[in-house]
Amino acid sequence: MRFIARDAPPRVVHGLQSAGVHPLLAQLLAARGVRDAAEVEPEMSALLPPRLLLGAEAAARLLADAIARGERLCIVADYDCDGATACAVGLRGLRMLGAQVGYVVPNRFTTGYGLSPAVAELVARQPGGRPDWIITVDNGIASVDGVARAMELGMRVLVTDHHLPGERLPDAAAIVNPNQPGCGFPSKNLAGVGVMFYVLLALRAELRARGSFTAANQPRLDALLDLVALGTVADVVKLDANNRLLVAHGLKRMREGRMQPGVRALFAAAARDPAQASSFDLGFALGPRINAAGRLADMTVGIECLFTDDGARAMHLAQALDAINRERRGIEAGMREQAQQALARLQAQGDAVANASISLFSPDWHEGVVGIVAGRLKELHHRPTFVFAPGADGLLRGSGRSIPGFHLRDALDLVSKREPGLLVRFGGHAAASGCSIAADGFERFAAAFEAVANTWLSPELLARKLEVDGELGAAWFNADVAQLLQAQVWGQGFAAPVFASRVEVLQQSQLGERHMKARVRLLDAPAGATRELIAWNRSDFLPAQARVAWRLDTNTWQGRIQTRMVLEAVEDSS
Repeated sequence: MRFIARDAPPRVVHGLQSAGVHPLLAQLLAARGVRDAAEVEPEMSALLPPRLLLGAEAAARLLADAIARGERLCIVADYDCDGATACAVGLRGLRMLGAQVGYVVPNRFTTGYGLSPAVAELVARQPGGRPDWIITVDNGIASVDGVARAMELGMRVLVTDHHLPGERLPDAAAIVNPNQPGCGFPSKNLAGVGVMFYVLLALRAELRARGSFTAANQPRLDALLDLVALGTVADVVKLDANNRLLVAHGLKRMREGRMQPGVRALFAAAARDPAQASSFDLGFALGPRINAAGRLADMTVGIECLFTDDGARAMHLAQALDAINRERRGIEAGMREQAQQALARLQAQGDAVANASISLFSPDWHEGVVGIVAGRLKELHHRPTFVFAPGADGLLRGSGRSIPGFHLRDALDLVSKREPGLLVRFGGHAAASGCSIAADGFERFAAAFEAVANTWLSPELLARKLEVDGELGAAWFNADVAQLLQAQVWGQGFAAPVFASRVEVLQQSQLGERHMKARVRLLDAPAGATRELIAWNRSDFLPAQARVAWRLDTNTWQGRIQTRMVLEAVEDSS
């Protein structure tokens, strides 16, 4: 691991400070590309307008007509947190705007992802009768056959999605996707829930223009921002300025106690305080509990938790999600250990991690957890990673995670061209993608994927690097600064601050079964300041002296707030 210092342009830092931004925060934000103090606490008026999003106004007109005619709508969701929040936002928002709307969520193990022909037929057989419209959320851009089947069954389709399109677009009545051809929307990083929120904004404007209500009495769509923030952070999309604005205002509502009952219940189930809500809470506490339902059970539990207005029912559902998540963690731990053992065997044969990619399969693994395991292995070994498990349909289901500089979906596209017929289906993003292959296709896939990675990835890209923010001045090592930093929106593409220090380890010991704590002396600090350092999920001790990357954190013990360092990485001594 090599540390790379972030560069913060002095003139930009000075400009932010002059506008009243805290000196440390000015340094950190400037190093992440922020140039205007308005981005620090942005107003909702700075949100990119819906008219810039191709298809949003067309979708709004179609939906306004459907509402006027009393037509019935059905949302087809996805089975991850982005899909669940997008579904809940769609249900709540469309009903606020006068629509009759229900939902169907595909099942990972039976119907598979997205609006497939089977899901279209399922929608047509709903107990209340066939709806007039299908609205996809967080899926649909690749559903060419599913949209065609829905139309054959007498339903029109509106696609809202954010995934990258294939060579052919579905023949939907309207498509809203910032990544579709011809869309000039400046934020290509909207999550699925963000796209649905934009459709609601456009629909409200259309209904207002038709005289359904005025600006003074129109429905308050900002009441949905807690859900938008949760789905955006949980889907690990890049937090550009527009996404940070959405997340910041969602977090603000949570801290003020203005959130859906299900979001409040999830905070309680995770033992987190919504008054101190952070993007870390959304990504690592609430999001995984929603995702667990889609991985192991039925995402209906997650959607109902986010949609219900009954606080007691929301708490019951949140506790069910918490139990599913605990089960998921147990399955994941076993799979991760087996995967590491498999890698060790391959490495002993001169293979695996020495390669430019990692591909693993076991007939005993759970298809709902392969993505998490792939992500853990990618982080540990800094290689594009695919993990496969048997699917209920007889195919192998694979989920991949990638490193900077390697576009995973483009890699799958090249694999499909080099190995015709190998990939039954695939899709996703640059950093995360999935695919299905024949039961006997794993070896072919592993070889083809490695060939692409070996060509595309240079030694420089394969070297582990961590961007750091330099040494933290002693004056900033306190609880007030820690809480200031925790209140900011950090995440994918806008990394949380990581500082670097040379330390001498004075003492260290195990903390529980899987963690470590140490007392360290800062070698570059005045008078040899000593601090507590916590290393989560690290069992091996630190060397006597090391340069470490760490996060500023607080811990409350017996009513006292203590400030500490949390280890992120140790720089190679070479």
